Amino acid sequence: MYKFDTHVHTAETSPCGKISAAETVRLYKEAGYSGICITDHYTKWLFESFRKTDWKEAVDRYLEGYRSAKEYGDRHGMDVLLGAEVLIDGTSNDYLLFGLSEEILYDYPRLYAYAPEELSAFAKKHNLLLFQAHPFRSYVTAENPLFLDGVEVFNGNPRHDSRNDLALRFAQESNLLMSGGSDFHQVEDVGRSGIMTDIRIKDAKTFVEVLKSGRLTVIRTEN
Repeated sequence: MYKFDTHVHTAETSPCGKISAAETVRLYKEAGYSGICITDHYTKWLFESFRKTDWKEAVDRYLEGYRSAKEYGDRHGMDVLLGAEVLIDGTSNDYLLFGLSEEILYDYPRLYAYAPEELSAFAKKHNLLLFQAHPFRSYVTAENPLFLDGVEVFNGNPRHDSRNDLALRFAQESNLLMSGGSDFHQVEDVGRSGIMTDIRIKDAKTFVEVLKSGRLTVIRTEN
């Protein structure tokens, strides 16, 4: 069985991240994971803070964490994929986009400005999966399941009460796909969640196929 974390932030891109991308990959390899998905925060205020003159430069800056993680992973036998945690502007809701490529980020600016139904349609058009992250934190509103492919049913971040039991029930009652993620920001978060599967997740296509198949076990730890 292979362990893979679906929700990981880097210090290079996410302001709340405390650990460099390379060190993050090293820690996960040491913890017995075969790979991780870098889901740095994708928000209006973050992109505006980059103060870049055009969208390409802004995406270059956004990808610094992912690219550093992937470079280290390629050299040390760890699978590193690109994702994003999109905060829809004007809301407190975060959405995990899985199956992303760099090209999509360059070609389609400002995904944070999409309404949930627009982001859902965008994901379907590009063979991506849209999961709501930690939908039952106190400041979050659970999304209409018609606009979701799945739900993060276990968020391992120990500094938040994600009420994972409610997220699991929501996914089950709405017949949605399920994922688990550590929501890694600092050392204590390593390996607090993720998924286990008998297929090694080496690329975006395989990642999407594994999530769609349901052939996985969500890793759960005590918060």
